[in-house]
Amino acid sequence: MLICYSSPLRIKRNIFEDIDWVMVVIYLVLVLFGWISIYAATYDELHPSIFDLAKNHGKQALWIGLALVIGLIMLFFDTRFFETFAYPIYGFALLLLMGVLVFGTEVKGAQSWFVLGPVSFQPSEIAKFGTALALAKYLSMNGARFDNLSIKLKSLAIIFLPGVFILLQPDVGSLLVFTSLLIVLYRQGLSGWIFGLGFVAIILFIMALFLKQYEWTLFGTLIQGKVAFILGLSSLAALTYYYLRKRKGSLFIIAAGYIASLGYFLSVDYLFDNILQPHHQNRINELLGIVSDPLGAGYNVHQSKIAIGSGGFSGKGFLQGTQTKFHFVPEQSTDFIFCTIGEEWGFLGSLVLIGLFLTLMTRIVWLAEKQRSVFTRVYGYCVASILFIHFTINIAMTIGLAPVIGIPLPFFSYGGSSLWSFTLLLFTFIKLDSERKYVLR
Repeated sequence: MLICYSSPLRIKRNIFEDIDWVMVVIYLVLVLFGWISIYAATYDELHPSIFDLAKNHGKQALWIGLALVIGLIMLFFDTRFFETFAYPIYGFALLLLMGVLVFGTEVKGAQSWFVLGPVSFQPSEIAKFGTALALAKYLSMNGARFDNLSIKLKSLAIIFLPGVFILLQPDVGSLLVFTSLLIVLYRQGLSGWIFGLGFVAIILFIMALFLKQYEWTLFGTLIQGKVAFILGLSSLAALTYYYLRKRKGSLFIIAAGYIASLGYFLSVDYLFDNILQPHHQNRINELLGIVSDPLGAGYNVHQSKIAIGSGGFSGKGFLQGTQTKFHFVPEQSTDFIFCTIGEEWGFLGSLVLIGLFLTLMTRIVWLAEKQRSVFTRVYGYCVASILFIHFTINIAMTIGLAPVIGIPLPFFSYGGSSLWSFTLLLFTFIKLDSERKYVLR
């Protein structure tokens, strides 16, 4: 007879026991570093106090205080709460996304904000948290192996259902964040081909925008760039089939791929002209070099690169940045906060900041892999993926490698809703991780 013994669950002495203090310390350093950078970006000699609520840095002090309260509250929750209420939180986030389409306030071309007196917040920030919980809940129940088509489709639906409402706002930046959760599905077993298809889609998108402005003469006939590309694509498909014709199903696969690529390529103009906002179109054209408008669409990035480049190796010093002090870079305390680091702290300061983020994300993934709970592991990967896309896109757009789409730098950019959202995401994982030795879910 087989007898199984189980040791009683250990009772924690306090909420701080088994907390990963490395993540907590990195969080506090990033928040503090961000606060003094916002102070530098909005510094005014008439308002020198860092606690002055008339300035963004003073308001940020208030948001930081509330964020610390949120983080502390998360540590008091029973870890079973997050799994039990994952779907209700997700549903509540969807209701907020629908509500903002009716009752929201339009800011910078997107109706994505609720404004309640002096406080405003984006429901998409709550949706990130709700989606991470719902995906972790679903996969912990059904998708440990992730080898079922139904599980894959339902997982994709959980990720992109909020994206439908965000697209209607429209808020392209927030929509892009949700695509990062495909990394989570890849960890669970999703084929890497989906990332290959995404890369091909980006290439086709860029080619379509470039080629519509070019024309060539072939055998005395004027051929538009897009027509020439279609002919080339057709030739490539025919050549591929010639070499693979003996393989079973090759004709169907090549034909389907060709039709899908051609249809997407021909639809780029419609997507570009009707889905994206005019300011998004201008920024993409500027990034790709299709147009040059350093005083218009490209002004932010142009000034941003000047600020970062002028910092040199060690920077100009705290409050000594001329681009920062004279407010040459718009939105410098929010989307372009990295400029302040580059100018005042130079390459060394930028390297420290990037190192902190990479250490935090790496530690989250490392701890996620140590979990016995599928729910906690999947949730950890969700947090790391969301931080990764924000970190990557924000810094890339400040140095001219990505279009400006309004994505804040986590824990750093000015704003209460984004800081609270990232704090909620991170400290929920910190709490879940603290239980990995005692609870097997």
